[in-house]
Amino acid sequence: MSQTRMIGWDVGGAHLKAVLMNDQGHVLDAKQVYCPLWKGLNELESSIDAILLEMHADSHAVTMTGELADIFADRHTGVLEISQTMQRKLSMAKHDVVVEFFAGDKGFVGIDAVKQVTSDIASMNWLASVHFLAEKVPQAIFIDIGSTTTDIALVCDGKPQVQGHTDATRMQFDELVYTGVIRTPLMALVQKIPFSGQLVNVAAEHFATTADVYTLTGDLTPSENMADTADGADKNIASSARRIARMIGWDAQEAPLSVWIKLANAFKHAQLNLVRQAVLTKWSSDQDNNPSLQLIGAGAGEFLTASLAQQLGIQYRSVSDFISAESILIKNMAKVCFPAFAVASLRLSR
Repeated sequence: MSQTRMIGWDVGGAHLKAVLMNDQGHVLDAKQVYCPLWKGLNELESSIDAILLEMHADSHAVTMTGELADIFADRHTGVLEISQTMQRKLSMAKHDVVVEFFAGDKGFVGIDAVKQVTSDIASMNWLASVHFLAEKVPQAIFIDIGSTTTDIALVCDGKPQVQGHTDATRMQFDELVYTGVIRTPLMALVQKIPFSGQLVNVAAEHFATTADVYTLTGDLTPSENMADTADGADKNIASSARRIARMIGWDAQEAPLSVWIKLANAFKHAQLNLVRQAVLTKWSSDQDNNPSLQLIGAGAGEFLTASLAQQLGIQYRSVSDFISAESILIKNMAKVCFPAFAVASLRLSR
């Protein structure tokens, strides 16, 4: 007897993520494809095709943040066009396929109902993750550091305790922080940076990104960095050093590589401080100082969450602890694609 297969999809503005699961919630495959949606919906279509070459399923659960791409006039339009594209492409692959869209606290809806609930669908991938984790742990701060943004959410007594549901309110309450480990311009992290024994000014130019920082620190492997570089050049260590040196008005050849690695670590510390401040806000709301509180990390920047937990003296767990998968490699990719895993898991348990 064949098992039902489900693919969870997370349609971002820069990546398309997919997790294939069986009806027992076991991950069979997981994949992330670079998908610069701001270039057009054709990027999404080709990314879907690339994933469907390797994954097949009877049912699909979709969540998204890609509606924020500037090819769309507004979020309502973005949700509609992404949903229609997903429905059409997945139906072409298999005519009797079931495609449902995650609408936050309203659950899952079919394509016919999307138009009425676009505001509930828009940028709700983080809520899928939090709903899933709230069923597993009673007290936690969930932190998903991705390529572009960081999601932070509190779980209390096995229930999500969030102050914002829209991007605007989540940004206001430090539950959405626009900083990530790949695409964030370094000028967005700090205006001054320690260098050679003094604080120096950081250029307000898109010379380098956080991918350059974590290439130099060794936290990011080349396979994890799918985005374009700031100058369109190589992603190797020498090129990253050249770009990061430019941020303070230097050329890389004017100092040894060790100097640029030290500068990268300074930028890493600056980004960690941005996330730390937001996490401390959430932690301060735990008036009981509950000893069972955990930091739970997901995303490409999970290494930052692990460092933060160590700094704060809070127990740390990776979302990989909650993922059953065919191999360590697949589990690690499902961890990076955690909202896709979560939305499929929620749909399977419905």
